[in-house]
Amino acid sequence: MKEKQTEAKLQAMLFASGESVPVKRMAEVLELGESKVFSILEKMREEYEKDSSSGIRLVQLEDCYQLCTKKEYYECIRTLTEKKRKASLTNAGLEVLSIVAYNQPITRSSIEFIRGVNSDGPLNNLISAGLVEEVGRLDAPGRPILFGTGEEFLRCFDLSSIADLPDVELEYNFEDLNRDLVEAEQIEFDTPDSQKPEFEIKTDDVQASPEE
Repeated sequence: MKEKQTEAKLQAMLFASGESVPVKRMAEVLELGESKVFSILEKMREEYEKDSSSGIRLVQLEDCYQLCTKKEYYECIRTLTEKKRKASLTNAGLEVLSIVAYNQPITRSSIEFIRGVNSDGPLNNLISAGLVEEVGRLDAPGRPILFGTGEEFLRCFDLSSIADLPDVELEYNFEDLNRDLVEAEQIEFDTPDSQKPEFEIKTDDVQASPEE
């Protein structure tokens, strides 16, 4: 009975929150160990998935959990709310999103180096949609912003963690590439023309997209 009461409390907290809640925070509220709360949540998640009479499911988002509706009921929910639909992602947006997802944290310069074109528009749209967010600063001259994916990305692609992304072969060491591009920018903007050393980035292996 005690565990059922704990399940009810967790359900109530998740429902009232309306968004993802860290396991650590729920454990603090219930004065239980995180491993215990995680175990109960996983049991709840499995029960919700098996219950065909329920339209609710419990999803894990990294170290957080959230109550969501099941995907098969999307159409009736959409009809009920009937809000203005967001514009779908362009090919350029999907391209930038895939680069960020697989190579995060990554700077704007590195994204544009890979694509071969300016990516301000697609990147800003992804940030506005909550799919990409600032995750820190690179420890290099100018301290450029590092970008990564957020919880909204996990929700949209039905992932529990970035580790669940399909494997792809990575061609670059992005930590070194981020730094090289920052140094190149510093040379270009901070050094007089007469003192500029030669700096070349080979792009033979990079296929640029025709779209921005």
